[in-house]
Amino acid sequence: MLRFGLFGTGHWAAETHAAAIDAHPRATLAGVWGRDPAKAGALAARHGVPAFDDVDALLAACDAIAVALPPDVQAEIAVRAAVAGRHLLLDKPLALSLAEADRVVAAAQGAGVASVVFFTQRFHPNITGFLAATAAAGGWQHARGTMFASIFQPGSPYGDSQWRRQHGALWDIGPHALSLILPVLGRVTRVAAMNGPSGLVHLLLTHDGGATSSISLTLDAPAEAVTRDFVFFGDNGIESVPPGDGSVLQAFGTAIDQLLEEIEAGTRDHRCDVRFGREVVAVLEAAETARAEGRTVEL
Repeated sequence: MLRFGLFGTGHWAAETHAAAIDAHPRATLAGVWGRDPAKAGALAARHGVPAFDDVDALLAACDAIAVALPPDVQAEIAVRAAVAGRHLLLDKPLALSLAEADRVVAAAQGAGVASVVFFTQRFHPNITGFLAATAAAGGWQHARGTMFASIFQPGSPYGDSQWRRQHGALWDIGPHALSLILPVLGRVTRVAAMNGPSGLVHLLLTHDGGATSSISLTLDAPAEAVTRDFVFFGDNGIESVPPGDGSVLQAFGTAIDQLLEEIEAGTRDHRCDVRFGREVVAVLEAAETARAEGRTVEL
């Protein structure tokens, strides 16, 4: 039984991480830590586990960590957990800077711990199969991705998230978009970006081999304009990424399964490990520079 220390107390931590760990036949919740002790106590009580007011005390009580915190907080805790020999089930983005992402990768590799970053789309079996088949087919010249979310409407559990308000769609849902495009088109080599109205950000990317992709993102779309659409164009025609065929809870359960497989097999090559998380952060940081300075950034 893999004992998880949960770091975070918000909606995502409670309704996805804690719920999925609790439901998993080979995982158990060892305790909860949060920046708000009252919320940590409430979530811990809900699952009948202790609340911790000290990060290292929870690390000592678990085998692995699950993190649902702002990325800059996550990165620091992930480094401490890896150094302590704890396996990592992290959220996206891995960090808010490439330097911090590099610290997480170095700590995980130095300690030899297993790592999985929960890019939600990548843990739906039908999407996994689609991306593998599409990548194998080859001949792709371009991809177009559109993700328009609307999280600032009344009743949204994410509307009060300060890091999302500060860093916007690029850092919140940009990782999801990149997680679908990179496995097919490959590593990004050049990045251009510009802003649009209502928090829109547009990316134009060049990939290894010369293929391109364009991505449009916002967290503040009109409710009627919410959409998710990813299409690949190439020698074999046009292919659209399907919607995930399971719930978020099922996807997180699959992430736990795959972390367990990494631990038991002794392998450290998961397709969504901290190294892939770092690759995504490199693109996001380049896009931040590109839109701020009005230039194309080479990677």
